[in-house]
Amino acid sequence: MYAILWKFHVRDDKTATFERAYGPTGVWAQFFRQGERYVGTELHRDVSDDTKYVTIDRWSSRAAYESFRESTLAEYDKIDRQCESLTKSETLIGYFETMEAYQ
Repeated sequence: MYAILWKFHVRDDKTATFERAYGPTGVWAQFFRQGERYVGTELHRDVSDDTKYVTIDRWSSRAAYESFRESTLAEYDKIDRQCESLTKSETLIGYFETMEAYQ
């Protein structure tokens, strides 16, 4: 399993819109579902600050994600620009692979 984690600081008045866009049925998840090896998206809100979130996008493998990203780069960038106004900051936490011993 391959996971991409992002941290977001959302504008105070945009949290509901952000949750709809970045949640498991949001515009990003709908877009990723075009990739045949997309597994799912999770959205987590910080319990001490309701404007901070983490997303986890899961793919079956790194190659599956990279292939999808390369083939849909223009659309990816378009959605990213549309959602830009929802956040104060967006930070890539990193790319992670499940350890084989735990799969």
